[in-house]
Formats: sequence, structure tokens, C-alpha cells
Amino acid sequence: MAVVHRLLRRGLSAVSPLPSLQEIGRRAASSAAAGDAAAELRGAREDVKQLLKSTSCHPILVRLGWHDAGTYDKNITEWPKCGGANGSLRFEIELKHAANAGLVSALKLIQPIKDKHAGVAYADLFQLASATAIEEAGGPKIPMIYGRVDVAAPEQCPPEGRLPAAGPPSPAEHLREVFYRMGLSDKEIVALSGAHTLGRARPERSGWGKPETKYTKNGPGAPGGQSWTSQWLKFDNSYFKDIKERRDEDLLVLPTDAVLFEDSSFKIYAEKYAADQDAFFEDYAEAHAKLSNLGAKFDPPKGISLE
Repeated sequence: MAVVHRLLRRGLSAVSPLPSLQEIGRRAASSAAAGDAAAELRGAREDVKQLLKSTSCHPILVRLGWHDAGTYDKNITEWPKCGGANGSLRFEIELKHAANAGLVSALKLIQPIKDKHAGVAYADLFQLASATAIEEAGGPKIPMIYGRVDVAAPEQCPPEGRLPAAGPPSPAEHLREVFYRMGLSDKEIVALSGAHTLGRARPERSGWGKPETKYTKNGPGAPGGQSWTSQWLKFDNSYFKDIKERRDEDLLVLPTDAVLFEDSSFKIYAEKYAADQDAFFEDYAEAHAKLSNLGAKFDPPKGISLE
């Protein structure tokens, strides 16, 4: 989604003009001792919270983290060829993948935070921003660890085509092909799909959704697009309720959404989450944390906890 660029006054440096994609991609992350790294990550988290308050950019930050991690292939053992949460999405070649349309806006939004907290890897910042956006939107606490190592060059980016599509000919088969490749289960597929409770689809980016609806015509942020839920900046289980009921033509239902109540295995979890938000939150938090670690190389090897 398009977002409003507002510079925060809490120490974030102004970037004018915005750095080029090439500049962003080639800035190296510095290393830090575990204690200093945790302090710097906490500082970055507070700045992400302020960014969310000033721009309501929760959905695009969730998407940024997901799309960096979602290229993982469990069948490839060599890092970073396996893809995953390694910061490669900062490079222009990967940002230009069709599935990543619009994510340059997210990268430019968080670049001032990266500039202020230079010791935080892009891979960590993407996942920190994603988890913090979920939590600040009212979602569950995500049990995150940090210390991810960044890839160094665009030549290490994964090939295009590893992320899920919205309208494949066989939605259930497609979802399983993509998410099983990452080592995720049917339960995790359905739980993660619930993050569509946040955000909008824009036809000019994805080819899906209406130009605007009664829920999106006034923003926040740039107006327009079609949301999955009426309160599309609130993380709850309304996504599952709305797909099940399908009573509102202004709410989006993609083929990969509808199949959650059509496929016999997916339906077990979709029905459960529509009826029980606590169960959804518990399973979502676990699945999100697992996704955020896919393909990541940690330094220190056990990672860094902020709790």
C-alpha cells in the first residue's frame, strides 16, 4: 500500500533526497556484541512503533518481512541459495519481482531507522518491523529472536517465482506447493493467511481488488484499494469470519482465501479460527515466528532475545 512519508522527531535522521535502491542495497550492516546488539534492536523497535503511529504502515511492513522470508526452499541446504530471511529483499533486482510490487515504499520508510541503528541487519529489521506491526495492530506477541546475517550482494538474491500467487488455477495445490517447500504445514498455511485481516489489495499492483471501497476511500494513508476486512488496520480473526459469511461485496476474497473453507484439511483450521480468536492468535504467533526464521543464519548461533 502507498504510505505517507513522515519524518520522526525522535532521532531519526532526515533523508532528502531518498537514497537510491543501489545505495540502500549496498550499505553493509556492522556487527555488534550481543548485549549492544540487543540494545540497538530495542531502540529500532521503538522507532518502528513511532513509524507505525505516524504512518499507519502496518500492512506493508508485515508484507516486507514475509516476502524476505518467504523465498526459503528447504530442499536447498546451502546458505544463502536456500533463500529466506537474509535481507536480500533490499536489493533492486529482488524488489522488481512481480510479487514484490510496491515494497520499495516499505524499504524507504524504514531506511532512516536502519541509518540510525546501523548495527541492525536488514534481515533483522525486516522481521522486527513485521512482528512489531502485528503486535501494534492488536495481534499476539510474536516469540522472535534476532541476530540474522545479511547477504552481501544482489547476486545472492533468490530467483523469482518462489512467493505465492493470488489467483492460481488450483489454489489449494498452489498454496501447498509454495508453503510445503518452506517446510510449513496446512495449519500454518491457514494461520498465516489470517494476516490478511490487515491491509488492502490494489489492482494497479496485483491485478486484484477494486480501485476503492467504502472502507478504503478515505485511507488512512493513500486512499483506495480493497481490503479483506472492514477494520483493515486491526489484527483479529475477522478475516476468517468474513470469508465464511461473504456478506459484503466491498470485502475482498481471493481464490487463495476462498479455498480455506473449501479444502477439507484447510477448512478444519479456518472454521476453528473463525470461532476462536484466542486459538488463532496462538497458532498465528507460532507460525509467524517460524516463518521469520526460515533460511536465516544467526550470529550468535542461538540468536538474540529482546525479552
